[in-house]
Amino acid sequence: MSELTPITPDSKSAEALDSVANNPSEEAIVTGDRTAKTRQLLGMKGASPGETSIWKIRLQLMKPITWIPLIWGVVCGAASSGNYTWTVENVLKVAACMFLAGPLMTGYTQILNDYYDREIDAINEPYRPIPSGAISLTQVITQIWVLLIAGIGLSFLLDVWAGHEFPTITAIAIIGSFIAYIYSAPPLKLKQNGWLGSYALGASYITLPWSTGHALFGELNSTVVILTMFYSLAGLGIAIVNDFKSVEGDRQLGLNSLPVMFGITTAAWICVLTIDVFQGLIAAYLLYIHENLYAGILLLLIIPQITLQNMYFLRDPVANDVKYQASAQPFLVLGMLVVGLALGHAGI
Repeated sequence: MSELTPITPDSKSAEALDSVANNPSEEAIVTGDRTAKTRQLLGMKGASPGETSIWKIRLQLMKPITWIPLIWGVVCGAASSGNYTWTVENVLKVAACMFLAGPLMTGYTQILNDYYDREIDAINEPYRPIPSGAISLTQVITQIWVLLIAGIGLSFLLDVWAGHEFPTITAIAIIGSFIAYIYSAPPLKLKQNGWLGSYALGASYITLPWSTGHALFGELNSTVVILTMFYSLAGLGIAIVNDFKSVEGDRQLGLNSLPVMFGITTAAWICVLTIDVFQGLIAAYLLYIHENLYAGILLLLIIPQITLQNMYFLRDPVANDVKYQASAQPFLVLGMLVVGLALGHAGI
């Protein structure tokens, strides 16, 4: 159509315009449906049921949105080793390590958790693949074993690639898989206790991938392990955020998450204080080892987290948990990289 071609409306186009005018929410409904499907695929809250592709369902179980902190932890560990250089081989090593930490080990952990939480999810998140009946329990168990075996196998290959005499990365993967099991499965089921469960989750998100990345390019030492376990107390606060979405189901099934134990308001304050205070203490440690610039940057990154906590999370932690995580966590994970670079610069 040229620029001068006249446009003459016909009856069909008029009917279409009338339909849009009379149904202004149709586009919003379609957009909302797409958003819900995307959230379901990523493993987020507020998703929708109805997926029929078995491969998409398997991906939903692995909750890709949860891979990101573990993948980032590998980057922080590589930085803290002080030995990472930008070569093709090192990039391939990091990529393989990220695949281990994200899709394989985190995917294994998430599916294991969904398997043992299927009764709780039937209350809190009935659209999840298992309670909705989109996948059979036999298929779920098979996927758990495939991811676990692949993860242990890849961790051993990374040990060989790194030239380790002792299979450090394999040992970390085995420890991580065991923690994932006792976190979700009876009789221990650490998540039944708000403190133990939240710390186990926080340590799994910080200490384990960080130690793996460090071991891949350097020699893992007790200082790095202890420091990252201490940093995991900030991760404990992040883990508590995840408990607010399931508080109703936890109450009904007798799980003592911190929101159930202390109430919504008190648990929210415990959450933000652990996030802020322990990051501040890590900054103090960086000052102690004379990494003043990195300590200052870390402190600056805590400020927007406090601001967003006040804007969103403390006002309504149940309604704003996802919004808070999306807006505040980038500053926390950037802080982790700052600490990793500081340790690598200091030769810790």
